[in-house]
Amino acid sequence: MKSRRTFVKQLALGAAYVPMAGLAACTMKSRETPPPVEIPPLKLSLAQWSIHRALEEGKLLAGDFPKIVRESGFEAAEYVNGFYRDHAEDEGYWSHLKEIANDQGVQNLLIMVDEEGDLGNPDTPARKEAVENHYRWVRAAQFLGCHSIRVNAFGEGSKSDVQKAMVDSMSKLCEYAQQFNINILIENHGLYSSDGVWVAEIMKQVNLPNCGTLPDFGNWCLSAKWGTTQIDCAEVYDRYQGVSELLPFAKGVSAKSYEFDAQGDETRIDYKRMLQLVKDSGFQGYIGVEFEGMNLPEPEGIKSTKALLERQWRSIHEAN
Repeated sequence: MKSRRTFVKQLALGAAYVPMAGLAACTMKSRETPPPVEIPPLKLSLAQWSIHRALEEGKLLAGDFPKIVRESGFEAAEYVNGFYRDHAEDEGYWSHLKEIANDQGVQNLLIMVDEEGDLGNPDTPARKEAVENHYRWVRAAQFLGCHSIRVNAFGEGSKSDVQKAMVDSMSKLCEYAQQFNINILIENHGLYSSDGVWVAEIMKQVNLPNCGTLPDFGNWCLSAKWGTTQIDCAEVYDRYQGVSELLPFAKGVSAKSYEFDAQGDETRIDYKRMLQLVKDSGFQGYIGVEFEGMNLPEPEGIKSTKALLERQWRSIHEAN
């Protein structure tokens, strides 16, 4: 029988041996190459406003937009109604445009609707007319295979009166659009609509599943219609706060850009911070590239915005 002294000695030797083996294993593991970071796909679309100068000058045709989207390296398209006013109720035109998109492997996402009357007009007859003016774009969006139309929250009156009018208009428009399986989205586009709390309250009061937002990185001017922050603005809402307030209701995101520095970063907007907000919100839809700068050729601005989004998307996932 082994003596107690021998047993204790062997136990001590064994105890000393185990940590050494564990240390060696840890050392070997530390030298192994860490597994690559799994980065979820970044879904990018091209907003038609990015090429508005070329379209307005006749250098490009609105009917070719799906081809332009594919040639620009995107897989999804966001349309602007202003380039299709003559075809608003032409079902054949929209069906043909959808065929072109299908041939190009491009998904049609939404139509941005402007200049169809103020949905936030406190005057009931004028507001009713504005709501009904949007019906044709709901139908066009369905023919095109989109999921949404984007509208504006404009109206003349007090903040509370315009908000009340918007709740009424959005309720009626969303109820109409439900039969076509189309969402109605409010974008921050200047004046009251660039107040994130104000828009979020409209979402809560309407409380319909096809009522949502399209947060834009750039349109946060409270003192001017359309809300651009590319030029001087007397009163600007905090863009990061605003985006975070709209993201819970978002069915799309618009990555506005104006100008870039030598490192390829947007000079007014912290894209890494914006994308972190988008990621943290759980949003999984398309992010639309919407270049609006005046000092760069449109193709260059689109390319720079796309590259910046892709770079910062990788960066935030690698950091986490």
